[in-house]
Amino acid sequence: MNVRVWWRRLRMMTIKELLQLFRDTVLIFFTVYAFTVDVYLAGSGVSLSLNNAALVVHDADHSFASRELIYRFQQPYFRLDGEIRHPDEGIRLLDRGDAMIVLDIPPQFERSLASGESVAVQMQIDTTNSVLGFLASSYAAQIVGQYGLEASLERSGLGADSLKTSPVIVDDHRVWFNPNQNDAWFMSISELLTVITLFAIMLPAAAMVREKERGTVEQLLVSPLTPLQIMLPKVIAMTLVILAMTGLSLVLVLKGIFDVPLKGSMLLFFAVTALYVFTTAGLGLLIATFTRNMAQAGMMIILILAPMMFLSGAWTPPEAMPAWMNTLMMISPLHYFIDAGYGILLKGSGVDLIWKSLLGIFVLGSVNFGLALWRFRRQFG
Repeated sequence: MNVRVWWRRLRMMTIKELLQLFRDTVLIFFTVYAFTVDVYLAGSGVSLSLNNAALVVHDADHSFASRELIYRFQQPYFRLDGEIRHPDEGIRLLDRGDAMIVLDIPPQFERSLASGESVAVQMQIDTTNSVLGFLASSYAAQIVGQYGLEASLERSGLGADSLKTSPVIVDDHRVWFNPNQNDAWFMSISELLTVITLFAIMLPAAAMVREKERGTVEQLLVSPLTPLQIMLPKVIAMTLVILAMTGLSLVLVLKGIFDVPLKGSMLLFFAVTALYVFTTAGLGLLIATFTRNMAQAGMMIILILAPMMFLSGAWTPPEAMPAWMNTLMMISPLHYFIDAGYGILLKGSGVDLIWKSLLGIFVLGSVNFGLALWRFRRQFG
């Protein structure tokens, strides 16, 4: 076939796919919403840190020492919601979810500290959310431990300034790439990469299933077009749309609202995104060959996307997963895309550092696209 004719057909079919997409106002609205509002809500509404944890206190001592300990539990980590008269009331508040932490200070607390006796402070924590419960326990242990150290020094006739001249081990750690540990940076990028994955699968699947529902796929097959010329324009058109929406999200939400630094090369990020979308679209086309309508396609997309997200490392660190799940992560394209995306946007990584992720995206994408093309030829050939 003449190369000029082949490219002309490809261009015209790509334009046709773009026109069909822009006629679907509901899908366009959903696409813009996902890349803007949804990314904003994920960055501003989801926090992985402890903030304003509801704390109630049972103070059986009512001394200066007990009040000093209580008022060390300050915002932004803790929120003092008042005092209770009996420990059982704290259990009821925990059961109802009205409090997250109950601090129980025993009687004779100040006297025990002054006499050098060991004294225990009880803290009951609602760990329904295990991550926040662990953080609350850790922060509380630091507060109580620091207070106990200061009380011990004061009893020995030493002030807090004496720590400067005492032999101590200093934990001097440095936080890279996100120095302020801003959850909005992590969550907004994570949501953007997930949304890109969703639409990379959904848009090509929707375009192909729409052809099957309207019966136009048979008309295309009796034309001079090859199966590749029918499938490829759908992928190219949807890739262009997703890249445009990604640029909008980067400028308007990540940089404009959350001030994410975006340290790496934007050209490299868009090139990696284009490769990822182009190859992941094979999953959408493969889904379209197994389904007859949009409802079936939507259910299959959920069935495939949910494991991809859980095995990506976006929500659970790979190190915290069982060994067999770590192995399964190797077949999740989103796992490689997240590594590359965070590497470029937050770390400023180049190709020399993310080439393994690029190789994983290319290999999995080639397999997916090859399977989709084989299924399409078998189904309509």
